[in-house]
Amino acid sequence: MQAEAVVNCGGMWAPQIAKMTGAGVPLHACEHFYIVTEPIENLPQVPSVRVPDECAYYKEDAGKMLLGAFERNAKPWGMDGIPDDFCFDQLPEDFEHFQPILEMGVARMPALSTAGIHSFFNGPESFTPDDRYYLGEFPEHPGLWVAAGFNSIGISSSGGAGHALAQWMQDGEPPFDLWEVDIRRAQPFQCSARYLRARAPEALGLLYDDHFPHRQPRTARGIRRSPVHMHLENLGAVFGETAGWERANWFAREGQERAYQLSWRRQNWFDNAREEHMAAREGAGIFDLSSFGKIRAEGPDAEDALQFLLAGDMRVPPGRIVYAQMLNRRGGVEADVTVSRLSDESFLIITPAATVRRDLWRLRRLCPPEARCVFSDVTSAEGAFLATGPKSREALREVVGGGAAALSGESFPFGAWREVEFGMGGARLHRVSYAGELGWEIYAPTEQAAAAFEALAESAAAVGAKFCGMHALDSCRIEKAFRHFGHDITDEDHILEAGMGFAVKTEKTRSRFGDFIGRDAVLAMREKGVPRRLLQFRLR
Repeated sequence: MQAEAVVNCGGMWAPQIAKMTGAGVPLHACEHFYIVTEPIENLPQVPSVRVPDECAYYKEDAGKMLLGAFERNAKPWGMDGIPDDFCFDQLPEDFEHFQPILEMGVARMPALSTAGIHSFFNGPESFTPDDRYYLGEFPEHPGLWVAAGFNSIGISSSGGAGHALAQWMQDGEPPFDLWEVDIRRAQPFQCSARYLRARAPEALGLLYDDHFPHRQPRTARGIRRSPVHMHLENLGAVFGETAGWERANWFAREGQERAYQLSWRRQNWFDNAREEHMAAREGAGIFDLSSFGKIRAEGPDAEDALQFLLAGDMRVPPGRIVYAQMLNRRGGVEADVTVSRLSDESFLIITPAATVRRDLWRLRRLCPPEARCVFSDVTSAEGAFLATGPKSREALREVVGGGAAALSGESFPFGAWREVEFGMGGARLHRVSYAGELGWEIYAPTEQAAAAFEALAESAAAVGAKFCGMHALDSCRIEKAFRHFGHDITDEDHILEAGMGFAVKTEKTRSRFGDFIGRDAVLAMREKGVPRRLLQFRLR
């Protein structure tokens, strides 16, 4: 039996169903507990109540009270897989595990102390690593879709999720921004049983926990690391996680606790990030960008394919870098990238760490089938660093072959890349900077990345360069009004409304595969007028 499209709605069985096709759904079941009391005399109808501090919820149930929990230290279930004969059965009771919740419940609602327990329920509920469910088409399996991992909010989400998925399947594009729940955000390594057993209990507890800004997962960490991870750790880095990558978010001072102190106000790292920010603005800052996604486009038709897929003009000579976007038919921004032309038939696309699978999927899916062009994820092939700030040229002078002359504006203009001697090895320098200052991105083969970083650190020390984290990079780019996909711009935002029309080349030479995707929508808005604009305000 064959079908044009299949949707995996298997709940906690979704991973097993996905394995039948070679796909992966990272989710794992945990034990979920609640009690139902005996009838309570004169119990009025009461609203459902959530108490995040106690990880508990209460609701009236036909004259009885139901008390359930999403405790911080949950119990994973099904470590050896779900038994074939399991069908919504109950799991063994565990009063000892539930007792702390019940004790807090009695203090909260004294009637529970005298009401008998009619039933004690323990059943499995599946959870994703980030507490967000999965929708969309599997990137490596055309026609195979998923709607699973609803993390105990399936009833409340089902109507909207079903409607959105149906439109997505019909139109070929999501009807609105669904990146938060898109299956393409999941990483293949997250299907590891050991990873899921460690992360799922934390995910369950987060349903009712406070979601502080910049909160980082505690469990299943250290899976993807930069080639210079240990160097960063020795320098005081405090790491955050993005797509499984451990990234230096900020650097602690000597004697300072290397941990986030979560708060709704300024957190403990604010002054650290401020110092890093000012170093990049007034001196020189060194950032590790190894987690940034790297996609190679190669083949005789690579130029024409990218002319069709991207709104920027790819007909530039080797050695040049193009800032460009992938658009949808509505003119919405699907990806925000830089493209370096490496040779007549090869290009390197740099994209955010979190969106590599999404962007690779779009390039492969929308590339004309007759195009002789191959797209490959080469993220792990190179380490990447950024030296930026007014003193960045001086910071690089001693480590780059040719010194200051090789880095001058005449020999190395903005938007260019060069192969250079770097320390005792080689590197490729790109004269661009997401921080918005004079700067160079430095790409070194993975096996040479540590040596390149050490040479860079030694050279940069002469000008007092500071090692900087992702918080500082984010504040620098915000200050320069540089957009960030997923925060400032999404596929719902028309590129002209986002203030990025300067990057669109509607007059560029037409690809032999046709006009670039989204061109008609750009021309239509230019003619009609831009109804709204994304603006930034400077507060004094």
